[in-house]
Amino acid sequence: MNTAAFHKISYGLYVISSRKGDKFNGQIANTVFQVTSEPPTIGVSINKQNLTHDYIQDSGKFTVSVTSKSTPMPFIGLFGFKGGRDVDKFADVNYKIGETGVPVLLDNIIAYIEAEVINSLDCSSHRIFIGKVVNCDVLDNNEEPMTYAYYHEVKRGKAPKTAPTYLKEEPKPTAEKSANYVCSVCGYVYNPEKGDPENGIKPGTKFEDLPDDWTCPVCGADKSQFEKEG
Repeated sequence: MNTAAFHKISYGLYVISSRKGDKFNGQIANTVFQVTSEPPTIGVSINKQNLTHDYIQDSGKFTVSVTSKSTPMPFIGLFGFKGGRDVDKFADVNYKIGETGVPVLLDNIIAYIEAEVINSLDCSSHRIFIGKVVNCDVLDNNEEPMTYAYYHEVKRGKAPKTAPTYLKEEPKPTAEKSANYVCSVCGYVYNPEKGDPENGIKPGTKFEDLPDDWTCPVCGADKSQFEKEG
């Protein structure tokens, strides 16, 4: 079986949010699809290990926030590589409470859909939730949505281990990239020529010379989680 066939299926990049009592959580997901148009229903595949899965099961509600092509990696890192059991992902982001009582993100989002669960399908490691759409809107007509291909090929992002899709093999780095270091958690590439100016690391700073307490600007992993390219 040549699983490379699955690489030809198109995906997007979304933030799926839900709630349990007065607590909110959200996660990055790439497997979202419209099921029917009349009545409008939508499906989403969520790993059972994820906190968002538990919240959707508890509340029976979820929102889909469609990320824009210009979404910065730290935002993706927050919802894609940090666990809701460890951090409050909604503490420092802009959002509103939708008609279902579930948060709808406003930063880096071009559209959203609110849904109430009407069915679910147990798929071993994942569960597909089917939701009746109760509200949806477009927030930005000028921005394009982030595709999964763009995230991987242009943003050079990495898929989390709980993603439901087959992963492409990473291309072998070229010789001129050999001095770069890659975060094994989220795929962020530290380039010594660029440094990390936003966190006080000047261009030209070698990875070996980074402070011991420096962490990945996307997911917060420490230096021990980085691997040299090449």
